[in-house]
Amino acid sequence: MDFSFSPDQQLLKNSARGFLDEHVKPAHVRALWDDGRGESEALWKEMAQLGWLGLALPEDAGGSALGLVETAILEEELGRAACPSPYLPTVLAAMAIDRFGSAAQKSRWLPAVAGGGARATVALMERELDWGAGSVQTRAEERGGKTVLTGVKQFVPWAHVADVILVPAVAGASIAVYTVDASAPGVTVTPLSSMDPGLRLSTVTLDGATVAGEARLPSAGVLEFLLERGAVAAAAEMLGAARRCLDMAVDYAKVREQFGQPIGSFQAIRHKCAEMLLDVENSHAAVYYAAWSLEHGAADGALSASVAKAYVSEAARKVCGDAIQVHGGIGFTWEYDLHLYFKRAKALEPMFGDADYHHELIVRRVAR
Repeated sequence: MDFSFSPDQQLLKNSARGFLDEHVKPAHVRALWDDGRGESEALWKEMAQLGWLGLALPEDAGGSALGLVETAILEEELGRAACPSPYLPTVLAAMAIDRFGSAAQKSRWLPAVAGGGARATVALMERELDWGAGSVQTRAEERGGKTVLTGVKQFVPWAHVADVILVPAVAGASIAVYTVDASAPGVTVTPLSSMDPGLRLSTVTLDGATVAGEARLPSAGVLEFLLERGAVAAAAEMLGAARRCLDMAVDYAKVREQFGQPIGSFQAIRHKCAEMLLDVENSHAAVYYAAWSLEHGAADGALSASVAKAYVSEAARKVCGDAIQVHGGIGFTWEYDLHLYFKRAKALEPMFGDADYHHELIVRRVAR
């Protein structure tokens, strides 16, 4: 089997890295930490011009009709830069609308997302702090041809800048997903403090928010789609953060000297860097196999997504933490850039299910 990227995929990776190295330097990331919105409108427009926002959307909506592997490539590079951007929830919501939405929903939202005119997010977690369908308590009630939503969604990424929010709710005996205008009456977005100031979270309160009948995504399976692809995208971004920390640790070990020689010549440091490389390469394999299997409808797609999220959640935290250890005292200072990537990996760890959650899913799927 050939696990290497195609020439077009490698070109995408190289161009993304070059762009982010130039436009999303650590100083830019830190500046956006203190910004009210937390993201750059100019950067968002440039992402749209590069075709990133419509990467996996159909060509008739302004997209490139590529897939989850290419999306994971971009996510990895965004994680490597610790880029403060609502890219992940926006493209995830757009992919769900493309797969499950009606013609009206697609025509309203997909060209707007691909062109950079709209941001989106997904509101999946509630009071139980669980990602499964059984934890959904938000209610959807039909009243006079309209749907009224009532409930509270927790830790919604980038909701404060979103134009549309995908909201799962209990509708009768099933779970339905609705497209909710973030500015609609009855929708309140309350920003929260976050471990990573470059990944903004909010509480979304739906207090009798009314949506039109055509707001419901007409097909089943939307929640599973969001969780599986969201897990892979988050794992790809964590992979990028871990790889950046590995590179920084290796570079530092080559130039930092003790007892008249580089610390990279010491066995303890060499072994730690080798273990970090092993974790990163295993994470790479897990992420891109999961992306490929979901994209191609493989029988083990859902299982591979859980394997990737479970493994990378633990591996990225360990790699980023070990990189700080390799740097010693300077690695623990607030001003050192390692913290940008450690915080990103840690903040993404619980998103779309932490390692424990996906370990449980793996057990259930293997047992079946």
